[in-house]
Amino acid sequence: MSDFNRRNILNGFFWRFAERCGAQGVSAVVSVLLARLLAPEAYGTIALITVFTGILQIFVDGGMGNALIQKKDADDLDFSSVFYFNVAACLLLYAAMFFAAPFIASFYRDPGLIPLIRVLGLTLIISGIKNVQQAYVSRTMQFKRFFAATLAGTAGAAVLGVSMALMDFGVWALAAQQILNITVDTIVLWLTVKWRPKRMFSLKRLKSMLGYGWKLLVSGLLDRIYNELRQLIIGKIYSPSDLAYYNQGQQFPCFLVTNINTSIDSVLFPAMSDRQGSPSEVRSMMRRSVKTSAYIMAPLMTGAVASAVPLIRLLLTERWLSCAPFLRVFCVTYMFYPIHTANLNAMKAMGRSDLFLKLELWKKAVGMAALFVSMRHGVLAMAYSLLAESVASQFINSWPNRTLLNYSCLEQIKDIMPAVLLAVSMGICISPIPRLALPDAATLVIMVALGSILYIGGSWLFKLEAFEYILDILKSAMGKRGKEM
Repeated sequence: MSDFNRRNILNGFFWRFAERCGAQGVSAVVSVLLARLLAPEAYGTIALITVFTGILQIFVDGGMGNALIQKKDADDLDFSSVFYFNVAACLLLYAAMFFAAPFIASFYRDPGLIPLIRVLGLTLIISGIKNVQQAYVSRTMQFKRFFAATLAGTAGAAVLGVSMALMDFGVWALAAQQILNITVDTIVLWLTVKWRPKRMFSLKRLKSMLGYGWKLLVSGLLDRIYNELRQLIIGKIYSPSDLAYYNQGQQFPCFLVTNINTSIDSVLFPAMSDRQGSPSEVRSMMRRSVKTSAYIMAPLMTGAVASAVPLIRLLLTERWLSCAPFLRVFCVTYMFYPIHTANLNAMKAMGRSDLFLKLELWKKAVGMAALFVSMRHGVLAMAYSLLAESVASQFINSWPNRTLLNYSCLEQIKDIMPAVLLAVSMGICISPIPRLALPDAATLVIMVALGSILYIGGSWLFKLEAFEYILDILKSAMGKRGKEM
């Protein structure tokens, strides 16, 4: 990989990671405050609605944005055609959501859901206006633009959500937070990104991109329906509180995974697409991504597993301790998600959206079997079934790249195993610390400090490649900064 391409990728990753850390950091703080102010039932109610808005959102975020990024010669006619198509589709989706609201409320036996559904459905229209701008930023690797837009939306929504919670608006505080977040995000992005839709439209261009994009759309739709089906089943068979504990247990690992995975996904896909004519370069990018993401994710997730109880008690109070088992399961589940992403991005970049769809069908067949076996055995059993599916998906996602890039599943396991084994050893060493019965804050400080020493020390002792790679990047960045000063 040339130094220019490496700098572009690292610069893009830095800004995307900074944007995700800033946004998710503010969101995490606000989530803690709202969890202290609102009852679990409020979160459960919003989760019931996002089952449906999340599925429809896939039509907005689906294959057309990826098609614009992957197409090597995409121009204003392509971008404008997709923009008008997206806006029209989102208006139709919102109309469907609006008129379906009474039926959804009837399904859950809660008439109070009707106005919430109709208000939250507006996020579909706003997303349709923003989607092509996001694709343009990703294609041109102007990830600095995301930083201002996302941070402004998150901060504004945080102030509104907490204020409304303090004024006893209950579940509407969470709804208003979501609406304002995406609205401000969209406005700032439109103000900072120069691209604007032109008065042009080509059905022929749209059809050519649909040939690539519809497979990714269907894949995303299957994945989202499957994930939301879990929440729908929990909300129907069990209670809103059970759903709230399930979702809250996901939140911390999702916070970490979203920061890292979204950063990798946003930067790696356009970078791989740019080099799609050279499988060896795509393989090199993918292998580096697999090693580095595993090195970062493994200690974070194993540390969270070991510190689950004091972490939840300190941040969310005693009434949320029921989500500790879910937190542990989801930390292990999400540990390898960036590796899934690297495998899938390689296939997308090489133009093999057909393989992407086939893999999704296989994974969902496995996942549905696990779900139906577990659903009558409790919500925690359903969480474990997701873990089983994640393990199976690792083998399924990596299978095609054995041929496409000459990078087999066994090679990937060998590449991540040093970091995983070191992280697990670190987790075992720090896991007895909560038994000392110290204050939760002190317990967490000791666990983080000791865990960091053990992991970094072990990385240096065993000369882990990913550790040395990260050190090289930091030294280069500091050297460059020193020269500029």
